[in-house]
Amino acid sequence: MNITNLFSECYKRVRKLQIRIAKAVQKREVNKAKKLGRILTRSIYAKILSVWKVINNKGGRTPGVDKVVWTKETDLFEVAKTLKQRGYHPLPLRRIYILKRNGKKRPLGIPTMKDRAMQALHLLALEPVAETVGDKFSYGFRKYRSCRDAIKYLYTCLSRKNSATWVLEADIRGCFDNINHDWLLKHIPIDKQILRKWLKCGFIENNQHHPTTAGTPQGGIISPALMNLTLDGLGALIKKKYPIWRNYLKVNFVRYADDFVITAVSKELIETEIIPLVTEFLAERGLTLSSEKTKITHITEGFDFLSQNTRKYPNGKLFQMPSDKAVCEIKHKLRDTVFKNLNAKPNELILQLNSILRGWTNYHKHIVSKEIFKTIDYYLWRLLGKWCKRRHANKPWKWIRAKYFTASEEACSFASVTRSKKGNTVRINKIFRAGRVPIIRHTIIDSTKNCYLKTDEQYFINRRRTLQQKSLKTKQNCIILKKIKETQHELLTLWNVEPVESQKKPLRNARAV
Repeated sequence: MNITNLFSECYKRVRKLQIRIAKAVQKREVNKAKKLGRILTRSIYAKILSVWKVINNKGGRTPGVDKVVWTKETDLFEVAKTLKQRGYHPLPLRRIYILKRNGKKRPLGIPTMKDRAMQALHLLALEPVAETVGDKFSYGFRKYRSCRDAIKYLYTCLSRKNSATWVLEADIRGCFDNINHDWLLKHIPIDKQILRKWLKCGFIENNQHHPTTAGTPQGGIISPALMNLTLDGLGALIKKKYPIWRNYLKVNFVRYADDFVITAVSKELIETEIIPLVTEFLAERGLTLSSEKTKITHITEGFDFLSQNTRKYPNGKLFQMPSDKAVCEIKHKLRDTVFKNLNAKPNELILQLNSILRGWTNYHKHIVSKEIFKTIDYYLWRLLGKWCKRRHANKPWKWIRAKYFTASEEACSFASVTRSKKGNTVRINKIFRAGRVPIIRHTIIDSTKNCYLKTDEQYFINRRRTLQQKSLKTKQNCIILKKIKETQHELLTLWNVEPVESQKKPLRNARAV
């Protein structure tokens, strides 16, 4: 069977079972959902799909404690046959640390490839359950939901004249590391024996084994789903205490992963009712609010959520812009990239900078960010001017401008000129212009829709098509191909670009001289 047909067949079989699981959970048929989940985790199609996901994941080349790495040349069928529940014992996690924004270190637990595949296999059965019972306004680690939806919902809650004026910015202290194991084993609808083995496998650091008494490892494939299921119910609890007929209190809830925001009409309401309610809910799960990051803010002062600042100005308008912290971070990242590539080719530098600029502008292009995009362009233009002067210290600015800032025929646009594979064409790579990215408002997802229900399938197909059409409007062609005859002769001389001579050998005269 062709590899493409194999994966399409695997996806269809798994998708059918996931739809049935979601339907059973919606009808509250618990035993039927468990039975279907057991069938799915024993299916060879689901095993092949989970192995393929592990191999093609971003961290697919990172080994565990056994130092084994699966590659694309690995036999999927042979590896899938080893994913059995009987006799399965996960190995300890490999502990590594990554830096956080505040300078502290975040611990990560890296499972082995087989343990990752087992987690991906059981996640296929757990995802329909988590999507069906999840909070409506939870947007983190869920299919077809993103940060943009959370930011857009915040805008709808705070943009009106009579909207809430006080905001609780809440953050959970060490959410992944402190979840109570007993609560997970009691409430998570998954095989209890395997879940207990994952939670109690421990980790290895400095060649020493350390047991785990709480939390789920950051680095495991199934950990985000476990975290979401742990926090699901908080939104429903707040809605139950503050229903629609008590709308004069203007209590709204939005969550992305372990960060959430709650709005209210007064500061006293947040301090006396909402914070005790949230604290009691988290205490049952072994969690507490972080005193450093949890704040109560007035909307006129503004607050940061998901790297974007939300603030209402005296004229009554609500603006959402990239936060000052996010702008400083992108500037530092651009500066480090430029000065770490002082000896690199201009073409290589442009490719690195373009990838950074595209990602950052795509994240912020749906809010009020046009002027900030222009300041980023100006900042990068000055950086590239310093880069050019560092490489050509003895050359005048007129020569530098003629070489680096005229190739793309755009004013002050940094570009490089290389000869393409065909001898008579020139490849011009130009820098991505953040200021030319149009601001396109995001369409928020319908929170009542479920991607695992057959009745909502057409909605997500139409939504995907709409978002693709919007993304096409922001694309920039940063590569230009021109014939050598049409380009400036002076520019080609500066870059030492000449047409390739014909490789064909001259025909010999058939007659003897």
